[in-house]
Amino acid sequence: MNTRLLALAALTAALSMSAACGSQGDNTAAPVAANETATDMTTETPSPEASESVSPSPSASPAVSGTPVGAGCSSLPASGKGSPAELAKVPVGTALADVPSLSTLARVVKKAGLAETLNSAQDITVFAPTNEAFSKIPKSQLDQMMSNRKSLRGLLAYHVVKGRKTPADMHGQLTSLEGRKLTVSGSDSNLKVNDAAVSCGNIATSNATVYTVDKVLMPR
Repeated sequence: MNTRLLALAALTAALSMSAACGSQGDNTAAPVAANETATDMTTETPSPEASESVSPSPSASPAVSGTPVGAGCSSLPASGKGSPAELAKVPVGTALADVPSLSTLARVVKKAGLAETLNSAQDITVFAPTNEAFSKIPKSQLDQMMSNRKSLRGLLAYHVVKGRKTPADMHGQLTSLEGRKLTVSGSDSNLKVNDAAVSCGNIATSNATVYTVDKVLMPR
């Protein structure tokens, strides 16, 4: 099966199925067309998990509590919009737009047409590159990425895993919704995902847990 189709199919199945099970009322998630393709960041063949759909919990899980950990957490407001208490009340697609240091990622998610899909998903963990992380990508390459919606979807799928991961869960290998592996090392406030350092982790939103990272994760 075409590698690019596998990457997008994994994201489509995982987020769409999760959204369907997590919403009993209005479902405004923008569906990802299964016949579209995403431009891979590498040419490697993804792991077999890419073709498997993610089975969400049959019912809404209780809110995940916990304190954000990491040196970068000091940049979050103590109260009001963008604070941990307020972020916990909104879904992750909205939460990304409420954190100033994640404004570029919020723009990328919107450009890919996945904001509402992320908002409707249930029980996921998002590795969120900061503005500084995106600034490390040459402008010409970033502009090219931003101009290709399908490529953005494949890239974003690599930044999402199923389940809400606490710092205690962050070890070994995790399978991204793109289908390839993410390697997690370190502990507590010194976590790394592949070669990216977690600046602030265990940030709860109403449907996801967020870990901000200092590099954009490239599928490998």
